[in-house]
Amino acid sequence: MRLIKNITKLTMASMLVASVGLSGCQTAKKVLSVGEEADKNLGPCPVAFSLYEASRLVEFHGSESFANVGFTAEINKVRSLCRYVGEQPIRADLSMDIAFGRGPSATGDTATYQYFVAITRKDIEVIEKQIFPITVTFPEGADIVELTEKVGEIIIPRASENTSGANFEIIVGFELTQEQIAFNAEGKRFRVSAGQN
Repeated sequence: MRLIKNITKLTMASMLVASVGLSGCQTAKKVLSVGEEADKNLGPCPVAFSLYEASRLVEFHGSESFANVGFTAEINKVRSLCRYVGEQPIRADLSMDIAFGRGPSATGDTATYQYFVAITRKDIEVIEKQIFPITVTFPEGADIVELTEKVGEIIIPRASENTSGANFEIIVGFELTQEQIAFNAEGKRFRVSAGQN
């Protein structure tokens, strides 16, 4: 069963332009064209967040030192809106602000990263997990690229019309090696801006 559809990318600039004027519930309804159904959600939307141990990626070529840092990435912000009425499933969207870095040991100007989107029953089990690639090209002379990755519609089935979105979570993160997971879990970090003036 495929719950997550239609992967697209937006630049940070276009997301900022799109978000201008989204103050107040009525304005948001008009912009999102969700009409009066937005008032009929039986509860909150699923919480969407990045998993701490998987929210950063640091590639090392050798020991853990700044000189050996290759490509890096960090999920900075996760946003989601949803709608569900009656017996309909939850229909949610998801977007992430991600910063990508090119360290001293990075080879080339293009890197492909992989991130996952998982739908879970809150504190119980994973319903579905999908992995997506994202390729980033660094402009000449640039060591940091920031963009917004927009994941298309996510459909979450509900057991009954009384099942609230609070029963589910949308979790994102990077696909990492065991060493990278341990690096993050220990609170170590080389931010994408490290070494920048």
